[in-house]
Amino acid sequence: MKTYEVMFIIAPNAAEEEIDKVIAQMEGGVKSMHGEVVSVEKMGKRKLAYRIGKFDEGFYVLFNIKANGEVVKEFERRLKVIDSVLRYITVRVDKALKRVEKVKAIRLKKVRRKSPATQAGAPTPTL
Repeated sequence: MKTYEVMFIIAPNAAEEEIDKVIAQMEGGVKSMHGEVVSVEKMGKRKLAYRIGKFDEGFYVLFNIKANGEVVKEFERRLKVIDSVLRYITVRVDKALKRVEKVKAIRLKKVRRKSPATQAGAPTPTL
């Protein structure tokens, strides 16, 4: 299973109960298709970068899920059907995590190459 981040924006005029209902509905959909919801973060109401319809702000929700492509496809289909969802974006996190881990490993190797002299007990110069 691959890891995905799905962020969606709900209309600002939606009631708190409606927002919770959408979140519960999306969580249930992932679990029913044998996916795993890693975390759900309600980021609150924020100003939009540009106007969407008649709205200048929206309620942001971030899902981290582990699932296959079919689950993500169904997740996005369900978001399209919900009228209060203004926009959504899905990003596969696996590639980004691998890239970050690779950069960390390269940096760690460089540090290890530079530091053997100091680890071997060589005196450090003082000013």
